[in-house]
Amino acid sequence: MVSAHINKVSLLFLATLFISTSGVLGKYIALSPEIIIFCRASLAAVLIYTFCRIKKIDLKIKTKKDRIAFVISGFFMAAHWVTYFYALKLSNVAIGMLSMYTFPVITALLEPFFSKQQRSPMHVFLAFLVLIGVYFLVPNFSLQSNLFKGILFGVLSAFCFALRNLTLKKHVQKYNGSMLMLHQMIIVTVLLMPILFFSDFSNFESQLPLLILIALLTTAIGHTILVSSLKHFSVATASIISSVQPIFGIAIAYFFVNEIPNFSTFIGGSLILVTVVIESIRSGK
Repeated sequence: MVSAHINKVSLLFLATLFISTSGVLGKYIALSPEIIIFCRASLAAVLIYTFCRIKKIDLKIKTKKDRIAFVISGFFMAAHWVTYFYALKLSNVAIGMLSMYTFPVITALLEPFFSKQQRSPMHVFLAFLVLIGVYFLVPNFSLQSNLFKGILFGVLSAFCFALRNLTLKKHVQKYNGSMLMLHQMIIVTVLLMPILFFSDFSNFESQLPLLILIALLTTAIGHTILVSSLKHFSVATASIISSVQPIFGIAIAYFFVNEIPNFSTFIGGSLILVTVVIESIRSGK
């Protein structure tokens, strides 16, 4: 029993590691956030569809109600990604990722409205511990500051991500995780198609290898494993455990692009890491 739980937590950490590559890639791909997300979603859709066909996974949506829920969750996914990448462009990898990780706060507070699950006082406490960690990231509360704007976009992204996960949660028992992600990617692609008519794609060819990387590693693999993990964890628990993602992202940014976080970022990151350790142990009980 303990071994099975460790395996499930390990798989969630693996998903988090893959997803955390989005920080560096989102910051340094030389295209606008809308173009990056459109390319990311469309390329990931092709990759996931190919996988589903090989594995003979059923791709049919069973009911009209489920179809509506898929569209809503896909909308929140698109909004989450675009606002998150704006947060990265306006600030840096550390602040962009850590500010987005206010989503455990939002998830813990909203989950009882989406399910019969009672609000856990410990979840609320751990979620606000994450929020305190984010507080240490804010250099000054001025709309003239790009860092502050980046944090605002990060928090908006967090809100959209929480709603996406909560909307999708009840469907993970009925549908395969890869099938769910395929439909999400198709919806995101369709929603962002209008950018084809007014965006600048002149730099597309040189950025294609990085776009393929974010589509495959971050999206097709990382997000599919994350969606599948919702079968074993509540959204609040999965959110809090995956809060280790900014730590991974900061480490990746340090080793690959020499982006060094300041002391306040270390304090905020440490508080987030503490919540991850506590919730990983608690969820096993």
